[in-house]
Amino acid sequence: MRKSLSMLLGASLAVTGLTAIPAQATTNATIVPQTAREPYSNFKVSVKYSTRTKRGGKILYKIKAKNLGPHYADYFWVGGQVPKGVVPTLRWSAAKGTKCNWEGQFFWCWGRYALEVGDSEWLNFQVTLKKNTKGTAVAKLGVIAFDVPLGAENIDEEELERIGIKGWKWLKTTKTKIVWPPKRPTRGWTPPPVVKDYNPPVVHEESNKKKDT
Repeated sequence: MRKSLSMLLGASLAVTGLTAIPAQATTNATIVPQTAREPYSNFKVSVKYSTRTKRGGKILYKIKAKNLGPHYADYFWVGGQVPKGVVPTLRWSAAKGTKCNWEGQFFWCWGRYALEVGDSEWLNFQVTLKKNTKGTAVAKLGVIAFDVPLGAENIDEEELERIGIKGWKWLKTTKTKIVWPPKRPTRGWTPPPVVKDYNPPVVHEESNKKKDT
């Protein structure tokens, strides 16, 4: 059922944008939307990531999302906007039964079951930068969820938008510095740490459907 809302998800992000609270690599923080009406489920999101890498190097992201309630979460996705200038194949791992979709800059994954209050969902993935990508690789990652009322699971996307199904975002901005050795390295030059290929016991590959990153 949740996969049928993928078009609604994309439309929501395109219209509202991916606004996020900046976060450091190892910071864990609870992000609560400041609105008059609370969502069905609040999430506590943490994102860990590589803060420095070389040109053509890799960036590893680790997302963890905990449902703080007050209700179980069903229509939610973990992932977000990946950096620009990456090759169109990434590697990921998550709980058994998780499925993912990558189109353009948006990489989203969803689990097989609803997430009960107090339970957590996790997603680890690694992107590889193109060799000509410079500067800072910026991503916006976390959770997006929709308050889909009982009985509305099979309504098409246009009708859900028309009746005003509410979407909520818990996203954090990550910034990875892309460094390259100077022509004449000085004593103050510190090379970035080596980010090895992400290769856990169970790993999946996802290709970008649009290949426009």
